[in-house]
Amino acid sequence: MFNWIIKKIIGTKNQRTVRKLQPVVAEINRIEAQLQNEPEEALRERTQKWQAQFRAFHTPPFLGGVGLRIADEAAVDACLESVEQYFAALKQHFPSLDDSYLAKGAWRSASLEQKKERVDRSREAWNAIQPDFAAIEQKMLNDILPEAYAVVKNAARRMCGREIMVCDHPLGWNMVHFDVQLIGGVALHRGMIAEMATGEGKTLVGTLPTYLNALTGRGVHVITVNDYLARRDSEWMGSLYKFLGLTVGCIQNDQPPHLRREQYLTDITYGTNSEFGFDYLRDNGMASSKDQQVQRGHYFAIVDEVDSVLIDEARTPLIISGPVMAAESNHQYERYKPLVEQLVRRQNTLCNRLITEAKEAAVAGDMDLAGKKLFQVHMGQPKNRALTRCMEEPELRRAMEKAELSLYADTQKVEYFKLKEELYYFIEEKSHDADLTEMGRNFLSPDEPDAFVLPDIATVYSEIDGDKTLSEDARTRKKAEMQDRLSHQGQRIHQISQLLRAYCLYEKDVEYVVEENKVVIVDAQTGRKMAGRRWSDGLHQAVEAKEGVQIDAETQTLATITIQNYFRLYQKLGGMTGTAETDAAEFHDIYSLDVLTIPTNRPVKRQDHNDSIYKTRREKFTAVIELIRELHAKGQPVLVGTASVEASEMVSRMLKLQKITHNVLNAKYHRQEAEIVARAGQRGAVTISTNMAGRGTDIKLGEGVAELGGLFVLATERHESRRVDRQLRGRSARQGDPGESKFFLSFEDDLMRNFGAAERMTKMMERFGMKEGEELQHPWLNRSVETAQKRVEQRNYVWRKRVLEYDDVMNQQREVVYEWRNDVLNSNDTRILINEAVEKGITERLGAFVSKDAKNEEGDDYEGLLSWVNTTFPIGLRAFDDEFMALDFDAKSAFLKDKILGAYEVKVGNANPTVLQEIEKMILLNAIDRLWQEHLFALDALKEGVNLRTYGQKDPLIEFKQEAFTIFAELMNNINGEVLGNLFRSTQQLAAFEHFLAQMAMQQSGGDAPQQRQEEEEQEAPPPSPERDGPRLILPSSVGPRPKPKVTNIGRNDPCPCGSGKKYKQCCGRIA
Repeated sequence: MFNWIIKKIIGTKNQRTVRKLQPVVAEINRIEAQLQNEPEEALRERTQKWQAQFRAFHTPPFLGGVGLRIADEAAVDACLESVEQYFAALKQHFPSLDDSYLAKGAWRSASLEQKKERVDRSREAWNAIQPDFAAIEQKMLNDILPEAYAVVKNAARRMCGREIMVCDHPLGWNMVHFDVQLIGGVALHRGMIAEMATGEGKTLVGTLPTYLNALTGRGVHVITVNDYLARRDSEWMGSLYKFLGLTVGCIQNDQPPHLRREQYLTDITYGTNSEFGFDYLRDNGMASSKDQQVQRGHYFAIVDEVDSVLIDEARTPLIISGPVMAAESNHQYERYKPLVEQLVRRQNTLCNRLITEAKEAAVAGDMDLAGKKLFQVHMGQPKNRALTRCMEEPELRRAMEKAELSLYADTQKVEYFKLKEELYYFIEEKSHDADLTEMGRNFLSPDEPDAFVLPDIATVYSEIDGDKTLSEDARTRKKAEMQDRLSHQGQRIHQISQLLRAYCLYEKDVEYVVEENKVVIVDAQTGRKMAGRRWSDGLHQAVEAKEGVQIDAETQTLATITIQNYFRLYQKLGGMTGTAETDAAEFHDIYSLDVLTIPTNRPVKRQDHNDSIYKTRREKFTAVIELIRELHAKGQPVLVGTASVEASEMVSRMLKLQKITHNVLNAKYHRQEAEIVARAGQRGAVTISTNMAGRGTDIKLGEGVAELGGLFVLATERHESRRVDRQLRGRSARQGDPGESKFFLSFEDDLMRNFGAAERMTKMMERFGMKEGEELQHPWLNRSVETAQKRVEQRNYVWRKRVLEYDDVMNQQREVVYEWRNDVLNSNDTRILINEAVEKGITERLGAFVSKDAKNEEGDDYEGLLSWVNTTFPIGLRAFDDEFMALDFDAKSAFLKDKILGAYEVKVGNANPTVLQEIEKMILLNAIDRLWQEHLFALDALKEGVNLRTYGQKDPLIEFKQEAFTIFAELMNNINGEVLGNLFRSTQQLAAFEHFLAQMAMQQSGGDAPQQRQEEEEQEAPPPSPERDGPRLILPSSVGPRPKPKVTNIGRNDPCPCGSGKKYKQCCGRIA
């Protein structure tokens, strides 16, 4: 009560924030009024002036590394002149900056080497002040904000009356920013989410902070929910930016890399979140040169329909995948498909028989038995039609609920498991899973009882090793056979499980559609097709097999990132939507974004009717059609919202029977979207739509429609999220227009069945004595439905948070690897990175043979170390003397490092520096990419299996973090080891490399050439010439005779003799 009184007196936090922004709005309007008297060119002059001020903070074109070493004097002079101009522009922001960097021409008489040293000193000075740039830029933006916003508003006013081509259609410009839109623009610049009602002009609001931040030249990204809106807004709002002198780009699906790069180089770039995210993954995880990277950083992003992008789509990470080696496994889905189809038919027959038995038991008065039979059907086929009809009867519903409670009340759950085992499989709708029972497994494999049991590989290996009658070869063969059996059975179990899910949980025209012999996923939140997206883990192949379409190859993850972690990359983030307040806590917790609700320009006149609840879907849709017929008869336009493609097509069929003309907008007819939406507000129009019509569309009323009550939004069921329902309601009553909305529900809707507190619903049905076709209406019922929605939202938030917690672990690793990779791509001197990899790799490998503790030398394996060194590097060590063994660990590491780098310097001594740099980049990149992809595969496997540790009373997340860290440490060491292994397996010219190897042979054989014909041995060899023969390797001789290598036959699965610890086939055998 006290809080309520305080809010009434001083207002809510939201109201206080809006009041604080009013003086800024007044200042913007004052400046804009003055600008009306200035010429048009004055606006563009201001843009150019501000751009020049911010350009001073961009990094000068420094020469460095190899580029600086090989640069001539003209190039160095040009670099120094450019750097001086940058420093001069920054002097006002950094008064303490050394004036020597501003001394024009003072360095011209210096030598070339002195000039190069000056370039290096200038770069160091720049790097020292660069961390302060962001704060200075932000202060400058805040200072010019009122004037910049006034410039945008004035430009919009001057453009009124002009005709613009938007998506190949002429569109007149008639928009000038309202005061509430200016408030929204300030909120976006300050890194907030502006919640604005439908029709309040969110798209125009985005022009204000976009223009302001684009002045920095660092690139502003405007994210929309689909390609159509990205193109529309880039052309529509882009005309305003171009009027002011800015450049605009648009990322579209299937654009080639060179065109994408051009779009990103513009001041403002439009696109969808998936396009931006995938470009980031390709740039950082797959690009092999700097020229192949298209993005140029993550400065500021404005997200349109921010709740859809940052919340609804955040449950699914962005994944770039590639084919796996075991592509032949795809054909097994078709092999198992008839078995699973037969199993599903058996289950259907069984459930129908159980329904009959339940009805007979109810007639006989045994409600306990009837309830158990119905609950069995609920476990085996939750959407069984006969079961849904039984649930219309309050007595049967109550009996099933009572049976469920009694079964769960038993701590041992003996009877519960007994009922479950009487089915072929059971379905968990909430967790979206299906699993076989013992009866189902016996049906699929009657002659092989252990077909669904994976052997305990550790126990089997122990038994094989303990069998003294077997030879070593026989043991190895038996182990390989057991490994193959384990792999085959695991694959069989997995594929049958995925086929079962495909048949029981994934419905055509609900979760997916079939087009052009392909399965295309439909987004549950937006109702749009997600072209190019595939379910992972073989599920997509299972659905393809079910539908009888072409089964594409299975894939494995090459690069991945969650939506949350992608948008955390941006220095600044803002967003706009009509529905964010219900998820304000999640925005704050995950993205540190606060929500500001912007007042409407005009009062909302929409009338929201109470929900109508019916017993069955059939009664509900009958009532829906009747109301549509009444509204259509009087000419009031109707927008019918459905939750799936299937439901939209069913309503369409029912309207055709009533001979009511209508349009359908769903994932199958998305190309006609703009045209269908444009007509949705006309007199007598009936439009059936999935959630596609819920976002990014503005339905304007036709002539005379306002007098009829405006657009009537009629929803056929409540969505899992309240935000989606609010978005659908918001399609009507825009900008003070009249409108109405009403939701129709039934007890058979998924939301009501799974989360609607079915027991309370049953009591309601009994209390009100609901009859055929009768409806329930009351504000209390609305609140009950919203409570169910809150439960689902909370569950989905937990899912998203869990996905993020796992990805946070991977994200830390991803940042390290991607930073390393970008250092390679952007490095001017890769030799530094090579030296680092050699140093770390040598230290790691040395630790595998020699103890770091000088007191514990018993286990030192100098023979193994010698073998590894000579196998990996051509330095011809013959033995380690006592002097080497007496050194401490660091000294031993330094000795080997010097030997290896010395040999490498000789190898590349006469190589072209530019070409050599590219070769060194490829050595590093190949090592990082190959092992990082293997690491992602290992993490995927770990993530799948780690949940089983809950049975051991362990937190899967903590277990995942610990093991992922161990695996990552191995990854970093393996990358350095891979670099070491490839260092002497690359060359600029084959002839030089062959000569280099010949020199190695000579050096390692004590200086004698290999045996040749006697005549050639007697001839005097010409002196070596680097120009003719390539680089020559000269190494100090090693003392002592060289041990003869022991020749043995090595099996593919044996440990590699090089000492790497890997199997021979994965190490030296792969190269052989």
